[in-house]
Amino acid sequence: MAIYTIKDLEKLCGVKAHTIRVWERRYNLLNPSRTESNIRYYQDEDLKLLFNISLLNKNGIRISRIAQMSPQQITEKVTEISRVNMEMHSQIDTMTISLIEMDEFKFDKIVRTNIEQIGFERTMYEVIYPFLEKLSLMWLTGSIHPVQEHFMNYLIRQKILSAIDQFPFPAHDNQPRFLIYLPEGESQELSMLFMHYLLRAREFKVAYIGQNNRMGDLKDACSIFAPHYLFTMITETFAQEPVQDYIDKLCEAFPDRHIVLTGYQMVAQQVQSTDQVKVLRSLQETIDFLDDIRNLHSSHS
Repeated sequence: MAIYTIKDLEKLCGVKAHTIRVWERRYNLLNPSRTESNIRYYQDEDLKLLFNISLLNKNGIRISRIAQMSPQQITEKVTEISRVNMEMHSQIDTMTISLIEMDEFKFDKIVRTNIEQIGFERTMYEVIYPFLEKLSLMWLTGSIHPVQEHFMNYLIRQKILSAIDQFPFPAHDNQPRFLIYLPEGESQELSMLFMHYLLRAREFKVAYIGQNNRMGDLKDACSIFAPHYLFTMITETFAQEPVQDYIDKLCEAFPDRHIVLTGYQMVAQQVQSTDQVKVLRSLQETIDFLDDIRNLHSSHS
């Protein structure tokens, strides 16, 4: 069970510490525990309740009215609002609640509604990715358990795989071919699966060979699949050593392939693009790059 200070709640829920104290004193909405030295602290149930209260308040329900509602009424009202409110902050709050409660229904409702209205790609870009940033913050502050993170990653993974499966395979063999992978030590599988989706959505041929790939694995895959592009993400590895050394090895091993790289270390170590190497520093830059390739290929077809 995690323990939170009032500043933790402020950071996670977006409610000022002063406001939380007022809600406690005036409406008795939260009842923090105290240490032997009389320092107040909060627990998982307090965090979950504050998320629900904050969501209702942001959607126009007065605190005085919320204070009169039973826990069941609060939950029912949150579910009702989640069905109809497409405002991003409310959706991220609801998804956070679904994470804390491990409630697949709440998560699924938001994602399905967004996909129906704005499509899968925009749902990932505008809803899922901002939520994952908040999840990272919660992980750093110890606000979630590993099982909660695994639960949410599994749900998102399933959504991406389902979306990929909707695409027919490219009909023509002359489409650009991408080999995508993660090197040893990288675990950003959700990002690479979304990359798989983006490539398939643009009718490129894709082979995703997963995580923990060594140089020999890449050579084997290239000899079989013959890709035009090698695409990977480097975020967690090479933090203590030059990532350029790995890039140089890629260029030496695959002189006739385009190397496409993204991830935090590309930005942190200020890696520059060359004639062979393309560095992408954001998701939007990646999408623009793929669209440029598609448009160039279409004009030559």
